[in-house]
Amino acid sequence: MAQINPTVGDLGGNRDKIVNYIDMARDLAVEIVAFPEMCITGYPPEDLLLKPHFIKDNLKILSEIQKKTKDIAAIVGFVDLQDDIYNSCAMLYDGRAIDVYHKVFLPNYGVFDEIRYFKAGTKLPVYEICKTLIGVNICEDMWYPDGPAHRQGLNGAELIININASPYAINKTNFRETMLRARASDNLFILAYLNTVGGQDELVFDGNSLVIGPTGEVIKRGAQFAEELMVIDLDIENVFMARLQDPRRRQNTKTHKDDYIKRIHVYDKHTPNKPHLLIGGDRGNAVDLSRCNHEEVYAALTLGTRDYVRKNGFKSVVIGLSGGIDSSLVAAVAVDAIGKDNVRGLFMPSPYTSDESGEDVYGLAKNLCIEVLEIPITDIFSTYIKELETPFRGRDVDTTEENLQARIRGNLLMAISNKFGSLVLTTGNKSEMSVGYATLYGDMAGGFAVIKDVPKTLVYELCHWRNAASSTPVIPQRVLVKEPTAELRHSQKDTDSLPPYPSLDPILASYIEKEMSYEEIVMLGNDDQTTKRILQMIDKSEYKRRQSPPGIKITSRAFGKERRFPITNGYRGY
Repeated sequence: MAQINPTVGDLGGNRDKIVNYIDMARDLAVEIVAFPEMCITGYPPEDLLLKPHFIKDNLKILSEIQKKTKDIAAIVGFVDLQDDIYNSCAMLYDGRAIDVYHKVFLPNYGVFDEIRYFKAGTKLPVYEICKTLIGVNICEDMWYPDGPAHRQGLNGAELIININASPYAINKTNFRETMLRARASDNLFILAYLNTVGGQDELVFDGNSLVIGPTGEVIKRGAQFAEELMVIDLDIENVFMARLQDPRRRQNTKTHKDDYIKRIHVYDKHTPNKPHLLIGGDRGNAVDLSRCNHEEVYAALTLGTRDYVRKNGFKSVVIGLSGGIDSSLVAAVAVDAIGKDNVRGLFMPSPYTSDESGEDVYGLAKNLCIEVLEIPITDIFSTYIKELETPFRGRDVDTTEENLQARIRGNLLMAISNKFGSLVLTTGNKSEMSVGYATLYGDMAGGFAVIKDVPKTLVYELCHWRNAASSTPVIPQRVLVKEPTAELRHSQKDTDSLPPYPSLDPILASYIEKEMSYEEIVMLGNDDQTTKRILQMIDKSEYKRRQSPPGIKITSRAFGKERRFPITNGYRGY
Protein backbone atom coordinates (compact mmCIF):
# COMPACT_ATOMS: atom_id res chain seq x y z
CA MET A 1 0.00 0.00 0.00
CA ALA A 2 1.75 3.13 -1.29
CA GLN A 3 0.43 5.95 0.88
CA ILE A 4 1.81 8.81 -1.20
CA ASN A 5 1.46 12.60 -1.42
CA PRO A 6 0.66 13.53 -5.04
CA THR A 7 0.26 17.10 -6.30
CA VAL A 8 -2.81 18.10 -8.27
CA GLY A 9 -1.90 18.65 -11.92
CA ASP A 10 1.74 17.59 -11.59
CA LEU A 11 1.29 14.59 -13.85
CA GLY A 12 4.99 14.03 -14.47
CA GLY A 13 5.95 14.41 -10.82
CA ASN A 14 3.18 12.07 -9.74
CA ARG A 15 4.27 9.53 -12.36
CA ASP A 16 7.85 9.57 -11.11
CA LYS A 17 6.70 9.06 -7.53
CA ILE A 18 4.41 6.16 -8.49
CA VAL A 19 7.15 4.45 -10.53
CA ASN A 20 9.60 4.88 -7.65
CA TYR A 21 7.20 3.18 -5.24
CA ILE A 22 6.57 0.38 -7.76
CA ASP A 23 10.31 -0.20 -7.90
CA MET A 24 10.60 -0.24 -4.11
CA ALA A 25 7.70 -2.70 -3.87
CA ARG A 26 9.21 -5.00 -6.51
CA ASP A 27 12.54 -5.00 -4.67
CA LEU A 28 10.66 -6.28 -1.61
CA ALA A 29 9.10 -9.13 -3.62
CA VAL A 30 5.64 -7.58 -3.38
CA GLU A 31 3.01 -9.25 -5.54
CA ILE A 32 0.52 -6.37 -5.72
CA VAL A 33 0.98 -2.69 -4.90
CA ALA A 34 -1.91 -0.22 -4.63
CA PHE A 35 -1.90 3.56 -5.04
CA PRO A 36 -4.48 6.12 -3.88
CA GLU A 37 -7.55 7.40 -5.69
CA MET A 38 -6.72 9.58 -8.72
CA CYS A 39 -3.02 9.54 -7.79
CA ILE A 40 -1.99 10.40 -11.35
CA THR A 41 -3.96 13.65 -11.42
CA GLY A 42 -3.99 14.41 -7.71
CA TYR A 43 -7.25 14.95 -5.85
CA PRO A 44 -9.39 16.94 -6.34
CA PRO A 45 -8.41 18.27 -9.77
CA GLU A 46 -11.69 20.22 -9.96
CA ASP A 47 -12.22 21.99 -13.30
CA LEU A 48 -8.98 20.65 -14.74
CA LEU A 49 -11.28 17.75 -15.51
CA LEU A 50 -13.13 19.97 -18.00
CA LYS A 51 -9.99 20.28 -20.13
CA PRO A 52 -9.91 17.46 -22.72
CA HIS A 53 -6.12 17.67 -23.07
CA PHE A 54 -5.71 17.18 -19.31
CA ILE A 55 -7.68 13.93 -19.52
CA LYS A 56 -5.63 12.74 -22.49
CA ASP A 57 -2.35 13.65 -20.77
CA ASN A 58 -3.35 11.66 -17.70
CA LEU A 59 -3.98 8.64 -19.94
CA LYS A 60 -0.50 9.02 -21.47
CA ILE A 61 0.98 9.01 -17.97
CA LEU A 62 -0.95 5.85 -17.12
CA SER A 63 0.51 4.19 -20.22
CA GLU A 64 4.02 5.17 -19.11
CA ILE A 65 3.42 3.73 -15.64
CA GLN A 66 2.02 0.56 -17.18
CA LYS A 67 5.35 -0.11 -18.87
CA LYS A 68 7.08 -0.07 -15.48
CA THR A 69 5.06 -2.92 -13.98
CA LYS A 70 7.31 -5.83 -14.91
CA ASP A 71 6.66 -8.82 -12.62
CA ILE A 72 4.29 -6.91 -10.34
CA ALA A 73 0.59 -6.01 -10.27
CA ALA A 74 -0.27 -2.38 -9.60
CA ILE A 75 -3.59 -0.68 -8.86
CA VAL A 76 -3.35 2.95 -9.97
CA GLY A 77 -5.98 5.69 -9.64
CA PHE A 78 -6.59 7.82 -12.74
CA VAL A 79 -9.33 9.40 -14.89
CA ASP A 80 -10.66 7.09 -17.60
CA LEU A 81 -12.15 8.29 -20.87
CA GLN A 82 -14.78 6.16 -22.56
CA ASP A 83 -18.20 7.47 -23.54
CA ASP A 84 -17.69 9.92 -20.65
CA ILE A 85 -15.03 10.37 -17.97
CA TYR A 86 -14.84 8.14 -14.89
CA ASN A 87 -13.08 8.22 -11.55
CA SER A 88 -11.17 5.00 -12.09
CA CYS A 89 -8.38 2.68 -11.13
CA ALA A 90 -6.38 0.51 -13.49
CA MET A 91 -5.22 -3.03 -12.77
CA LEU A 92 -1.78 -3.23 -14.37
CA TYR A 93 0.52 -6.25 -14.57
CA ASP A 94 3.77 -7.02 -16.33
CA GLY A 95 3.50 -4.10 -18.73
CA ARG A 96 -0.15 -4.78 -19.58
CA ALA A 97 -3.43 -3.11 -18.69
CA ILE A 98 -5.56 -5.99 -17.38
CA ASP A 99 -8.74 -4.11 -16.52
CA VAL A 100 -10.25 -0.81 -15.36
CA TYR A 101 -12.67 -0.26 -12.48
CA HIS A 102 -15.04 2.73 -12.52
CA LYS A 103 -16.16 4.23 -9.21
CA VAL A 104 -19.83 3.41 -8.62
CA PHE A 105 -20.90 5.85 -5.89
CA LEU A 106 -19.97 9.48 -6.60
CA PRO A 107 -20.03 11.76 -3.53
CA ASN A 108 -21.66 15.13 -4.05
CA TYR A 109 -21.77 16.69 -0.60
CA GLY A 110 -19.46 18.72 1.63
CA VAL A 111 -16.23 19.30 -0.29
CA PHE A 112 -17.08 16.75 -2.99
CA ASP A 113 -18.46 17.59 -6.46
CA GLU A 114 -17.95 14.33 -8.31
CA ILE A 115 -21.35 14.28 -10.04
CA ARG A 116 -20.29 17.56 -11.65
CA TYR A 117 -17.50 15.71 -13.45
CA PHE A 118 -17.92 11.95 -13.58
CA LYS A 119 -20.25 9.26 -14.77
CA ALA A 120 -20.85 6.39 -12.35
CA GLY A 121 -19.55 2.92 -13.07
CA THR A 122 -21.64 -0.26 -13.05
CA LYS A 123 -19.27 -3.25 -13.23
CA LEU A 124 -17.77 -4.99 -10.21
CA PRO A 125 -14.88 -7.19 -11.32
CA VAL A 126 -13.13 -9.70 -9.08
CA TYR A 127 -9.48 -10.45 -9.90
CA GLU A 128 -7.57 -13.64 -9.29
CA ILE A 129 -4.03 -12.96 -8.20
CA CYS A 130 -1.83 -15.69 -6.72
CA LYS A 131 -4.87 -17.93 -6.19
CA THR A 132 -6.53 -15.12 -4.22
CA LEU A 133 -9.78 -13.45 -5.30
CA ILE A 134 -9.50 -9.68 -4.98
CA GLY A 135 -12.13 -6.98 -5.33
CA VAL A 136 -11.06 -3.39 -6.02
CA ASN A 137 -13.19 -0.31 -5.43
CA ILE A 138 -12.81 3.39 -4.74
CA CYS A 139 -13.43 5.51 -1.64
CA GLU A 140 -17.20 6.24 -1.43
CA ASP A 141 -17.97 2.74 -2.70
CA MET A 142 -17.00 1.42 0.73
CA TRP A 143 -19.42 3.62 2.69
CA TYR A 144 -22.52 1.76 1.50
CA PRO A 145 -23.24 -1.48 3.44
CA ASP A 146 -24.70 -3.22 0.39
CA GLY A 147 -22.38 -1.50 -2.09
CA PRO A 148 -19.62 -2.83 -4.34
CA ALA A 149 -17.50 -4.37 -1.55
CA HIS A 150 -20.47 -6.36 -0.22
CA ARG A 151 -21.36 -7.66 -3.66
CA GLN A 152 -17.75 -8.44 -4.57
CA GLY A 153 -17.49 -10.38 -1.32
CA LEU A 154 -20.57 -12.41 -2.16
CA ASN A 155 -18.96 -13.26 -5.47
CA GLY A 156 -15.87 -14.69 -3.90
CA ALA A 157 -13.55 -11.77 -3.10
CA GLU A 158 -11.37 -12.66 -0.13
CA LEU A 159 -9.46 -9.38 -0.16
CA ILE A 160 -10.94 -5.95 -0.91
CA ILE A 161 -8.57 -3.14 -1.84
CA ASN A 162 -10.29 0.22 -1.39
CA ILE A 163 -8.28 3.21 -2.66
CA ASN A 164 -9.13 6.66 -1.31
CA ALA A 165 -8.67 10.39 -1.23
CA SER A 166 -10.49 10.94 2.05
CA PRO A 167 -9.85 14.37 3.64
CA TYR A 168 -9.22 14.92 7.31
CA ALA A 169 -11.71 16.35 9.81
CA ILE A 170 -11.77 16.28 13.59
CA ASN A 171 -13.21 12.99 14.91
CA LYS A 172 -13.47 11.53 11.40
CA THR A 173 -10.63 9.05 11.95
CA ASN A 174 -12.42 6.98 14.58
CA PHE A 175 -15.74 7.16 12.74
CA ARG A 176 -14.10 5.96 9.52
CA GLU A 177 -12.27 3.11 11.25
CA THR A 178 -15.47 1.93 12.93
CA MET A 179 -17.19 1.79 9.53
CA LEU A 180 -14.32 -0.09 7.91
CA ARG A 181 -14.13 -2.66 10.67
CA ALA A 182 -17.86 -3.27 10.30
CA ARG A 183 -17.53 -3.78 6.53
CA ALA A 184 -14.75 -6.33 6.97
CA SER A 185 -16.47 -8.31 9.73
CA ASP A 186 -19.94 -8.21 8.12
CA ASN A 187 -18.59 -9.50 4.81
CA LEU A 188 -15.83 -11.74 6.17
CA PHE A 189 -13.01 -10.47 3.97
CA ILE A 190 -9.69 -8.76 4.51
CA LEU A 191 -10.04 -5.05 3.82
CA ALA A 192 -7.06 -2.97 2.71
CA TYR A 193 -8.06 0.68 3.03
CA LEU A 194 -5.49 2.93 1.34
CA ASN A 195 -5.71 6.70 1.75
CA THR A 196 -3.70 9.48 0.16
CA VAL A 197 -1.76 11.95 2.27
CA GLY A 198 -0.88 15.64 1.94
CA GLY A 199 -2.32 19.13 1.66
CA GLN A 200 -4.32 20.38 -1.32
CA ASP A 201 -5.57 23.95 -0.95
CA GLU A 202 -8.14 23.80 1.89
CA LEU A 203 -7.99 20.04 2.26
CA VAL A 204 -5.57 17.87 4.19
CA PHE A 205 -5.48 14.12 3.59
CA ASP A 206 -4.40 12.24 6.67
CA GLY A 207 -3.24 8.88 5.34
CA ASN A 208 -3.94 6.54 8.27
CA SER A 209 -4.35 3.59 5.92
CA LEU A 210 -5.60 0.37 7.49
CA VAL A 211 -5.57 -3.36 6.87
CA ILE A 212 -8.44 -5.05 8.69
CA GLY A 213 -8.99 -8.77 9.08
CA PRO A 214 -12.24 -10.74 8.50
CA THR A 215 -13.25 -10.51 12.16
CA GLY A 216 -12.77 -6.73 12.26
CA GLU A 217 -9.31 -6.72 13.86
CA VAL A 218 -6.74 -4.15 12.71
CA ILE A 219 -3.82 -6.05 11.15
CA LYS A 220 -1.75 -3.02 10.23
CA ARG A 221 -2.13 0.73 10.74
CA GLY A 222 -0.33 3.25 8.57
CA ALA A 223 1.14 6.57 9.56
CA GLN A 224 -0.93 9.73 9.80
CA PHE A 225 0.16 12.77 7.81
CA ALA A 226 3.22 11.04 6.33
CA GLU A 227 4.12 9.15 3.17
CA GLU A 228 4.79 5.44 3.62
CA LEU A 229 5.10 2.17 1.77
CA MET A 230 3.24 -0.38 3.86
CA VAL A 231 4.19 -3.95 3.02
CA ILE A 232 1.94 -6.58 4.56
CA ASP A 233 1.93 -10.37 4.29
CA LEU A 234 -1.64 -11.64 4.41
CA ASP A 235 -2.88 -15.06 5.45
CA ILE A 236 -5.87 -15.53 3.16
CA GLU A 237 -6.65 -18.83 4.87
CA ASN A 238 -8.06 -16.75 7.74
CA VAL A 239 -10.85 -15.60 5.44
CA PHE A 240 -11.81 -19.19 4.60
CA MET A 241 -11.82 -20.14 8.29
CA ALA A 242 -13.95 -17.15 9.24
CA ARG A 243 -16.48 -17.96 6.51
CA LEU A 244 -16.65 -21.59 7.57
CA GLN A 245 -17.72 -20.54 11.03
CA ASP A 246 -20.22 -17.83 10.05
CA PRO A 247 -23.45 -18.76 8.20
CA ARG A 248 -24.46 -15.20 7.23
CA ARG A 249 -22.60 -15.15 3.94
CA ARG A 250 -24.16 -18.46 2.83
CA GLN A 251 -27.62 -17.03 3.33
CA ASN A 252 -26.78 -13.81 1.45
CA THR A 253 -25.29 -15.73 -1.44
CA LYS A 254 -28.62 -17.53 -1.98
CA THR A 255 -30.42 -14.27 -2.66
CA HIS A 256 -27.69 -12.21 -4.34
CA LYS A 257 -26.14 -13.20 -7.63
CA ASP A 258 -24.42 -10.77 -9.98
CA ASP A 259 -23.85 -12.50 -13.28
CA TYR A 260 -21.88 -9.55 -14.68
CA ILE A 261 -19.25 -9.88 -11.97
CA LYS A 262 -16.40 -11.82 -13.55
CA ARG A 263 -13.17 -13.26 -12.31
CA ILE A 264 -10.19 -11.92 -14.18
CA HIS A 265 -7.09 -14.09 -14.00
CA VAL A 266 -4.06 -11.86 -13.60
CA TYR A 267 -1.30 -14.28 -12.69
CA ASP A 268 -0.54 -17.23 -10.48
CA LYS A 269 3.04 -17.30 -9.39
CA HIS A 270 4.71 -16.80 -6.09
CA THR A 271 7.96 -14.87 -5.92
CA PRO A 272 10.67 -15.99 -3.48
CA ASN A 273 10.02 -14.93 0.05
CA LYS A 274 11.96 -11.91 1.26
CA PRO A 275 11.71 -10.10 4.59
CA HIS A 276 8.97 -7.50 4.26
CA LEU A 277 9.84 -4.21 5.90
CA LEU A 278 7.93 -0.96 5.96
CA ILE A 279 9.78 1.78 4.17
CA GLY A 280 10.48 4.45 6.76
CA GLY A 281 10.19 2.02 9.66
CA ASP A 282 7.69 -0.48 11.01
CA ARG A 283 4.42 1.35 11.59
CA GLY A 284 2.62 -1.58 13.12
CA ASN A 285 2.82 0.13 16.48
CA ALA A 286 2.44 3.66 15.16
CA VAL A 287 0.94 6.18 17.54
CA ASP A 288 -2.77 6.52 16.92
CA LEU A 289 -3.01 10.30 16.81
CA SER A 290 -6.80 10.16 16.86
CA ARG A 291 -6.53 9.35 20.55
CA CYS A 292 -4.71 12.62 21.24
CA ASN A 293 -6.84 15.08 19.33
CA HIS A 294 -4.71 18.20 19.70
CA GLU A 295 -1.65 16.45 18.31
CA GLU A 296 -3.71 15.27 15.35
CA VAL A 297 -5.14 18.72 14.61
CA TYR A 298 -1.74 20.35 14.95
CA ALA A 299 -0.25 17.76 12.59
CA ALA A 300 -3.00 18.52 10.05
CA LEU A 301 -2.30 22.26 10.24
CA THR A 302 1.43 21.69 9.86
CA LEU A 303 1.11 19.39 6.85
CA GLY A 304 -1.49 21.63 5.20
CA THR A 305 0.74 24.67 5.60
CA ARG A 306 3.89 22.90 4.42
CA ASP A 307 2.26 21.52 1.29
CA TYR A 308 0.47 24.77 0.40
CA VAL A 309 3.72 26.73 0.66
CA ARG A 310 5.93 24.24 -1.16
CA LYS A 311 3.51 23.00 -3.80
CA ASN A 312 2.81 26.60 -4.83
CA GLY A 313 6.48 27.41 -5.25
CA PHE A 314 7.13 29.53 -2.15
CA LYS A 315 10.20 29.12 0.04
CA SER A 316 9.36 31.53 2.86
CA VAL A 317 6.44 33.15 4.67
CA VAL A 318 5.81 36.39 6.51
CA ILE A 319 3.39 36.74 9.43
CA GLY A 320 2.04 39.84 11.14
CA LEU A 321 2.89 39.31 14.82
CA SER A 322 0.78 41.17 17.36
CA GLY A 323 1.72 39.47 20.60
CA GLY A 324 -1.66 37.71 20.58
CA ILE A 325 -2.64 34.08 20.70
CA ASP A 326 -3.61 33.68 17.02
CA SER A 327 -0.43 35.00 15.43
CA SER A 328 1.62 33.06 17.99
CA LEU A 329 -0.02 29.77 16.95
CA VAL A 330 0.36 30.52 13.23
CA ALA A 331 4.05 31.32 13.73
CA ALA A 332 4.63 28.08 15.64
CA VAL A 333 2.87 26.04 12.94
CA ALA A 334 4.86 27.79 10.22
CA VAL A 335 8.19 27.07 11.89
CA ASP A 336 7.26 23.43 12.39
CA ALA A 337 6.07 23.23 8.77
CA ILE A 338 8.91 24.87 6.82
CA GLY A 339 11.67 25.67 9.30
CA LYS A 340 12.67 28.74 11.30
CA ASP A 341 14.95 30.14 8.60
CA ASN A 342 11.97 30.46 6.24
CA VAL A 343 9.66 32.33 8.63
CA ARG A 344 9.78 36.08 9.25
CA GLY A 345 7.61 38.05 11.65
CA LEU A 346 6.50 41.62 11.02
CA PHE A 347 5.67 43.66 14.14
CA MET A 348 3.74 46.86 13.36
CA PRO A 349 3.00 48.75 16.59
CA SER A 350 0.47 51.58 16.68
CA PRO A 351 -0.30 54.22 19.34
CA TYR A 352 -2.56 51.61 20.98
CA THR A 353 -0.03 48.76 21.09
CA SER A 354 0.94 47.93 24.65
CA ASP A 355 4.51 47.40 25.82
CA GLU A 356 3.47 43.89 26.86
CA SER A 357 2.48 43.05 23.29
CA GLY A 358 5.91 44.05 22.01
CA GLU A 359 7.60 42.00 24.70
CA ASP A 360 5.49 38.98 23.78
CA VAL A 361 6.27 39.35 20.07
CA TYR A 362 10.00 39.31 20.72
CA GLY A 363 9.67 36.59 23.34
CA LEU A 364 7.89 34.37 20.83
CA ALA A 365 10.46 35.18 18.14
CA LYS A 366 13.30 34.29 20.49
CA ASN A 367 11.69 30.97 21.40
CA LEU A 368 11.08 30.11 17.74
CA CYS A 369 14.44 31.53 16.59
CA ILE A 370 12.82 33.62 13.86
CA GLU A 371 13.64 37.09 12.57
CA VAL A 372 11.31 39.98 13.44
CA LEU A 373 11.14 43.15 11.38
CA GLU A 374 9.57 46.10 13.23
CA ILE A 375 7.78 48.84 11.28
CA PRO A 376 5.76 51.26 13.48
CA ILE A 377 2.58 52.52 11.83
CA THR A 378 2.01 55.61 14.03
CA ASP A 379 3.29 58.13 11.48
CA ILE A 380 1.53 56.43 8.57
CA PHE A 381 -1.72 56.36 10.56
CA SER A 382 -1.36 60.07 11.43
CA THR A 383 -0.91 60.89 7.74
CA TYR A 384 -4.08 58.99 6.87
CA ILE A 385 -6.05 60.83 9.57
CA LYS A 386 -4.72 64.18 8.40
CA GLU A 387 -5.60 63.53 4.76
CA LEU A 388 -9.09 62.35 5.73
CA GLU A 389 -9.74 65.23 8.10
CA THR A 390 -11.77 67.25 5.61
CA PRO A 391 -14.09 64.50 4.29
CA PHE A 392 -14.54 63.16 7.86
CA ARG A 393 -15.30 66.55 9.41
CA GLY A 394 -18.31 66.48 11.71
CA ARG A 395 -18.28 62.70 12.11
CA ASP A 396 -17.33 60.81 15.25
CA VAL A 397 -14.36 58.48 15.47
CA ASP A 398 -15.55 54.89 14.98
CA THR A 399 -14.44 51.58 13.51
CA THR A 400 -13.31 53.41 10.37
CA GLU A 401 -10.18 54.59 12.16
CA GLU A 402 -9.67 51.13 13.65
CA ASN A 403 -9.88 49.52 10.23
CA LEU A 404 -7.40 52.02 8.81
CA GLN A 405 -4.76 50.61 11.15
CA ALA A 406 -5.50 47.05 10.04
CA ARG A 407 -5.32 48.09 6.39
CA ILE A 408 -2.02 49.87 6.86
CA ARG A 409 -0.65 46.66 8.32
CA GLY A 410 -2.08 44.68 5.42
CA ASN A 411 -0.31 46.98 2.97
CA LEU A 412 3.00 46.58 4.77
CA LEU A 413 2.69 42.81 4.88
CA MET A 414 1.95 42.68 1.16
CA ALA A 415 4.88 45.00 0.44
CA ILE A 416 7.26 42.64 2.24
CA SER A 417 5.62 39.75 0.39
CA ASN A 418 6.13 41.42 -2.99
CA LYS A 419 9.70 42.48 -2.32
CA PHE A 420 10.96 39.19 -0.89
CA GLY A 421 8.63 36.68 -2.59
CA SER A 422 7.26 35.46 0.75
CA LEU A 423 3.74 34.16 1.20
CA VAL A 424 1.67 36.10 3.75
CA LEU A 425 0.05 33.82 6.31
CA THR A 426 -3.05 35.44 7.80
CA THR A 427 -3.86 34.88 11.44
CA GLY A 428 -7.66 35.06 11.75
CA ASN A 429 -9.47 32.15 13.42
CA LYS A 430 -12.87 30.59 12.69
CA SER A 431 -14.64 32.44 15.49
CA GLU A 432 -13.58 35.80 14.05
CA MET A 433 -14.31 34.78 10.47
CA SER A 434 -17.76 33.55 11.48
CA VAL A 435 -18.95 36.87 12.87
CA GLY A 436 -16.91 39.16 10.63
CA TYR A 437 -14.59 40.32 13.40
CA ALA A 438 -11.91 40.99 10.80
CA THR A 439 -11.00 43.76 8.36
CA LEU A 440 -11.21 43.33 4.61
CA TYR A 441 -7.89 44.28 2.98
CA GLY A 442 -6.44 44.50 6.48
CA ASP A 443 -5.82 41.52 8.74
CA MET A 444 -7.61 39.41 6.10
CA ALA A 445 -4.99 40.32 3.48
CA GLY A 446 -2.71 37.45 2.60
CA GLY A 447 -2.27 34.22 0.71
CA PHE A 448 -3.13 31.44 3.14
CA ALA A 449 -5.20 31.33 6.32
CA VAL A 450 -3.66 28.64 8.54
CA ILE A 451 -6.25 28.71 11.36
CA LYS A 452 -9.27 29.87 9.36
CA ASP A 453 -11.21 26.77 10.47
CA VAL A 454 -9.92 26.69 14.06
CA PRO A 455 -12.33 28.11 16.69
CA LYS A 456 -10.77 30.50 19.20
CA THR A 457 -11.18 28.14 22.14
CA LEU A 458 -9.33 25.44 20.18
CA VAL A 459 -6.58 27.97 19.38
CA TYR A 460 -5.88 28.23 23.10
CA GLU A 461 -5.93 24.45 23.52
CA LEU A 462 -3.49 23.97 20.63
CA CYS A 463 -1.13 26.56 22.08
CA HIS A 464 -1.15 24.81 25.44
CA TRP A 465 -0.52 21.49 23.67
CA ARG A 466 2.36 22.96 21.62
CA ASN A 467 4.04 24.29 24.74
CA ALA A 468 3.62 20.96 26.51
CA ALA A 469 5.09 19.14 23.51
CA SER A 470 8.36 21.12 23.74
CA SER A 471 11.14 20.73 26.24
CA THR A 472 10.73 24.47 26.87
CA PRO A 473 7.54 26.48 26.15
CA VAL A 474 7.41 28.17 22.77
CA ILE A 475 4.48 30.54 23.29
CA PRO A 476 4.99 33.05 26.13
CA GLN A 477 2.87 32.34 29.19
CA ARG A 478 1.31 35.80 29.20
CA VAL A 479 -0.06 35.23 25.69
CA LEU A 480 -1.99 32.24 27.04
CA VAL A 481 -3.67 34.16 29.87
CA LYS A 482 -4.16 37.77 28.80
CA GLU A 483 -7.54 38.89 27.56
CA PRO A 484 -7.83 38.93 23.75
CA THR A 485 -7.67 42.37 22.18
CA ALA A 486 -7.16 43.83 18.71
CA GLU A 487 -5.51 46.94 20.23
CA LEU A 488 -7.06 49.29 17.71
CA ARG A 489 -8.23 51.75 20.38
CA HIS A 490 -7.44 52.42 24.02
CA SER A 491 -8.41 49.62 26.45
CA GLN A 492 -10.12 47.62 23.69
CA LYS A 493 -11.11 44.00 24.40
CA ASP A 494 -12.71 41.44 22.12
CA THR A 495 -15.55 41.15 24.64
CA ASP A 496 -16.51 44.76 23.82
CA SER A 497 -17.94 43.41 20.56
CA LEU A 498 -18.44 39.69 21.22
CA PRO A 499 -19.52 37.34 23.98
CA PRO A 500 -16.63 35.54 25.70
CA TYR A 501 -15.28 32.88 23.32
CA PRO A 502 -16.30 29.94 25.56
CA SER A 503 -19.88 31.18 25.15
CA LEU A 504 -19.55 32.24 21.50
CA ASP A 505 -17.97 29.11 20.02
CA PRO A 506 -20.80 26.69 20.97
CA ILE A 507 -23.33 29.03 19.33
CA LEU A 508 -21.19 29.18 16.18
CA ALA A 509 -20.81 25.40 16.07
CA SER A 510 -24.55 24.89 16.51
CA TYR A 511 -25.45 27.26 13.67
CA ILE A 512 -22.60 26.60 11.21
CA GLU A 513 -21.67 22.95 11.68
CA LYS A 514 -24.95 21.48 12.98
CA GLU A 515 -27.34 23.76 11.01
CA MET A 516 -29.49 24.28 14.12
CA SER A 517 -32.24 26.92 14.07
CA TYR A 518 -32.34 30.01 16.24
CA GLU A 519 -35.02 28.43 18.43
CA GLU A 520 -33.01 25.22 18.85
CA ILE A 521 -29.90 27.16 19.85
CA VAL A 522 -31.83 29.18 22.43
CA MET A 523 -33.30 25.96 23.82
CA LEU A 524 -29.75 24.85 24.60
CA GLY A 525 -29.68 27.58 27.24
CA ASN A 526 -28.26 30.47 25.21
CA ASP A 527 -29.55 34.00 25.70
CA ASP A 528 -32.08 34.82 22.98
CA GLN A 529 -30.89 38.35 22.19
CA THR A 530 -27.25 37.34 22.17
CA THR A 531 -28.03 34.37 19.92
CA LYS A 532 -29.97 36.53 17.47
CA ARG A 533 -27.17 39.09 17.33
CA ILE A 534 -24.54 36.43 16.68
CA LEU A 535 -26.62 34.77 13.94
CA GLN A 536 -27.13 38.14 12.29
CA MET A 537 -23.38 38.77 12.36
CA ILE A 538 -22.71 35.38 10.77
CA ASP A 539 -25.17 35.94 7.94
CA LYS A 540 -24.07 39.53 7.26
CA SER A 541 -20.40 38.54 7.02
CA GLU A 542 -20.71 36.17 4.08
CA TYR A 543 -19.35 38.84 1.70
CA LYS A 544 -16.18 39.07 3.80
CA ARG A 545 -15.62 35.35 3.92
CA ARG A 546 -16.04 35.13 0.16
CA GLN A 547 -12.97 37.39 -0.18
CA SER A 548 -10.81 35.65 2.38
CA PRO A 549 -7.77 33.49 1.54
CA PRO A 550 -8.12 29.71 1.48
CA GLY A 551 -7.48 27.97 4.78
CA ILE A 552 -7.08 24.47 6.16
CA LYS A 553 -10.25 22.49 6.82
CA ILE A 554 -10.28 20.66 10.15
CA THR A 555 -13.95 20.81 11.27
CA SER A 556 -16.97 19.03 9.87
CA ARG A 557 -18.18 22.25 8.15
CA ALA A 558 -15.56 24.68 6.93
CA PHE A 559 -16.14 27.99 5.21
CA GLY A 560 -15.31 28.10 1.53
CA LYS A 561 -15.93 25.19 -0.78
CA GLU A 562 -17.78 23.23 1.92
CA ARG A 563 -20.23 25.80 3.38
CA ARG A 564 -21.59 27.93 0.55
CA PHE A 565 -24.27 30.53 1.18
CA PRO A 566 -25.47 33.33 -1.10
CA ILE A 567 -24.22 36.81 -0.26
CA THR A 568 -27.48 38.34 -1.44
CA ASN A 569 -29.88 36.47 0.80
CA GLY A 570 -33.28 37.58 2.09
CA TYR A 571 -33.96 34.55 4.27
CA ARG A 572 -33.68 34.92 8.03
CA GLY A 573 -34.64 32.18 10.45
CA TYR A 574 -34.69 34.38 13.54
